Amino acid sequence: MRRVPSPDPVEDPSGYQRHLLGLLGDDDPADAQASTPAALRALVEEAGPDLGTAPERGEWSVLGCVGHIADAEVVTSARYRWIVAHDEPPLVGYDQDRWVERLHSTDEDAESLLELFEPLRRANLAMWARSTPEERARIGVHAERGRESYELTFRLIAGHDRFHLDQARRALAALRG
Repeated sequence: MRRVPSPDPVEDPSGYQRHLLGLLGDDDPADAQASTPAALRALVEEAGPDLGTAPERGEWSVLGCVGHIADAEVVTSARYRWIVAHDEPPLVGYDQDRWVERLHSTDEDAESLLELFEPLRRANLAMWARSTPEERARIGVHAERGRESYELTFRLIAGHDRFHLDQARRALAALRG
């Protein structure tokens, strides 16, 4: 949903980072991320027949938000590994609206998305848990946001989860008046 103010990640990359980090606050990013799978499943169940219905043209449905969170986990899984395994690797950005529009449909199977997301999230949380302070400090160079450490990337995805879970809740609330 585009009506909620959020800095554009391309136009205002620092503002985007601050926004996501603000949503995480002082919470542990691993705990925040660990809670996402259950929150997604609860939203899918609550949405029922409204799952794939967007509240307005150009806005995402609950299913669109689930698809985007799954896509972000795929991308972030690779970024974590590039950052830790390579010396200052380039990290490609992507157009989230284009991915939701072109890679997901209104009748997509939510269970399939969750079956993709959940094992990736478990693997990424396990990687984080076994990482060293030196690995967490390693840097990748994001095409839009510049230098980002593994730790910053991990914290950003926790805030990203919160943003899009809230977006899905707002979409459902808008549909139901």
